[in-house]
Amino acid sequence: MSEDKRSEFDRIADKIQQQIIEDEKKIFSAKVIVEYNNPHNIYRMVDFDSHSVLTGSCGDTMEFYIRLKGDTVSDLSFMTDGCGATVACGSILTRMVEGVTIEEARKVTSSDLIETLEGLPDENLHCANLAVNALRTALNGCEGGA
Repeated sequence: MSEDKRSEFDRIADKIQQQIIEDEKKIFSAKVIVEYNNPHNIYRMVDFDSHSVLTGSCGDTMEFYIRLKGDTVSDLSFMTDGCGATVACGSILTRMVEGVTIEEARKVTSSDLIETLEGLPDENLHCANLAVNALRTALNGCEGGA
């Protein structure tokens, strides 16, 4: 009997999970879904050259950690307590600016980030702004970067 209840529970859980996935597909691009389910570079780096922490108007916090080789961003990571869209923004942004100069990284805009993510719903556009602003704050802390 216990196994029957577990099986029923599993079927209900699977049905709920499938509904969540279908609802996400109606709201977010496939790229956003992939990024927030499998984010890259999400950790607190040690031995970094610059770091920033910003809290957005929604209450989400975004941290960026940057390591340089000369004036090139050689490695970076992020952490956030934000929603899936915020995670996706941080993940993609780290990959967009890794290997470019500080100056090139500063030129990345929230519009560039949103385009790379193949769009964000209006209610999540602030996530891209938070990520870009946190990155720029960290870039400003780089030696010779301000």
